[in-house]
Amino acid sequence: MLEKLADIEAHYEELGKQLEEIGDDYQRAADLAKERTQLETIVEKAREYRTVLKQIEEARSLEAEDDTELRELAQADLASLLPRSEVLEKELKALLVPKDPRDDRNVIVEIRAGTGGDEAALFAGDLFHIYSRYAEKRRWSVEILSQNETGIGGYKEVIFTVKGKGAFSRLKYESGVHRVQRVPVTEASGRIHTSTATVTILAEVDEVEVNIPEADIKIDVYKSAGAGGQNVQKNSTAVRLTHLPSGIVVACQDERSQLQNKVRAMGILRAKLYEIEANKRQEELDATRRSQVGSGERSEKIRTYNFPQSRITDHRIGVSSFNMPAVLDGEIDVFIDELSLQAESDRLSTSNDDDD
Repeated sequence: MLEKLADIEAHYEELGKQLEEIGDDYQRAADLAKERTQLETIVEKAREYRTVLKQIEEARSLEAEDDTELRELAQADLASLLPRSEVLEKELKALLVPKDPRDDRNVIVEIRAGTGGDEAALFAGDLFHIYSRYAEKRRWSVEILSQNETGIGGYKEVIFTVKGKGAFSRLKYESGVHRVQRVPVTEASGRIHTSTATVTILAEVDEVEVNIPEADIKIDVYKSAGAGGQNVQKNSTAVRLTHLPSGIVVACQDERSQLQNKVRAMGILRAKLYEIEANKRQEELDATRRSQVGSGERSEKIRTYNFPQSRITDHRIGVSSFNMPAVLDGEIDVFIDELSLQAESDRLSTSNDDDD
């Protein structure tokens, strides 16, 4: 680990020298400064860790002296230095583990009603409200890309962006099947129904990161339609893209122009293709051991919202909240914080196994 830290510190110093000699290339200077800032925390901790190790070495040499007073002083120093070195070592190992490069990106969220008919669509609407409120509290912006509303206030499907620093790092744990247990407003007999909705979290990607040849895309245009099939516009502004190699289909109709809908649909398609490739890389890197936390397994029921008992349970970590109104108002950090800690623990465990 000390060799890795020495290499990072040398690179940090080299970036500083390059910044001093950069001249008028402001874009290059900004890129160098950003990279140097990202290394600052680990360099500072590495220097402190090295200082503490040196102090421990000096204290142990004094501990071997015949002078009783010197030995007692050395032992007192070691009593504080050894725990500090352990804390720093743990923090440095966490910083050295490669983080998900998508963590700081904006996200595209897709929510689709699953089993349960109208009740599933209403639940999809509840989930949209939860994430909208969560984003609002973090001062992130939400913009709907595409929606298929039902006549009773729910969604068969709603796709939207969440833009803000670290959006993917927090919301990536929401991918999967969410289940609700409650008495539907449409149920006259008062029986509890179980319905589901699927949430997909995609990192927003740039055009240069995912190149899609025009020959790989089939484009269909049609008239936009609202709830109940009512025409919103007479012109064919809605766009459906079919990615021929993968069979992925993306449609957008909420914008007023065909071009705007095509741009949005392309953004969603790029994110989907990027996610497929990211998952392939993850499977190759972690073929023998793959954590369920944050993997976004679509077939797994990750969370249950039990209204009669006012209980929300995340099945991946066994954590429950009994404050349904707060969760419905976007208070989901109780789950995300625990999932993030679990993912961090798994990353460190995998890193330690690799080191062995």
